[in-house]
Amino acid sequence: MRCTDAQTLIESYVDGELDLVHTVEIEQHLGDCRICSPMHQDTLELRSRIREEVPYFRASPDLQRRIRAIAREKRAETSGSRVPLWAWSVAIAAVVLFALITVGLVRRASESSREQMITQEIVADHLRSLMANHLTDVTSTDQHNVKPWFNGKLDFAPPVNDFAAEGFPIVGGRLDYLEGRPVAALVYQRRLHPINLFVWATAEKYSDKPTRQDRQGYTILFWSRDGMTYCAISDLASDEMQTFAALLQK
Repeated sequence: MRCTDAQTLIESYVDGELDLVHTVEIEQHLGDCRICSPMHQDTLELRSRIREEVPYFRASPDLQRRIRAIAREKRAETSGSRVPLWAWSVAIAAVVLFALITVGLVRRASESSREQMITQEIVADHLRSLMANHLTDVTSTDQHNVKPWFNGKLDFAPPVNDFAAEGFPIVGGRLDYLEGRPVAALVYQRRLHPINLFVWATAEKYSDKPTRQDRQGYTILFWSRDGMTYCAISDLASDEMQTFAALLQK
């Protein structure tokens, strides 16, 4: 089983939705793969966090009493009798409140799950670029060679800068993929440490200031600017990654 196949099945595997053949295949793959096994663990952790941390809202005692009163009143009504206006108001309010809470929780869980999956893909892409010895498609320390290489390969123009004077020289770039769409991967160097900077155009917006995540020994920073989302990942210390991100925000 290839990594791309396994990664599409991890969530179904965790939920117990796979048949026996696919279950055996993915278990064998996860036992040997350094890329997919951490993604499997992250999915398990995310599932556990959603269960433990997403708040469960109980109706207040007053609301419970009102709903019970409505139920008793409806049982006592004769056929064709009218329900008091206040009772309908309370019932409608309860339904609306429940719907708002439910939609909010589902949306929150969905957004959290999607962000976690994007982070998992970022880590997997970074590892793959290092393990497969395929860090760059275009290798150059000249930003004027790297930037035009992306022309025609993407529907946006990623900003390409060189920070050699600040100790973060660009060494090239490549085409990569997130959520099935092509993104720019700009590669910088800090001493012997490569930095993958993923850039893609999106209507969604992360914070203007870099938000940090730590996964598998890597520091990951997300931020948005001018209609672009950026994600930098490396095994550099957090303070050096923050310095790198600050250069990109000037």
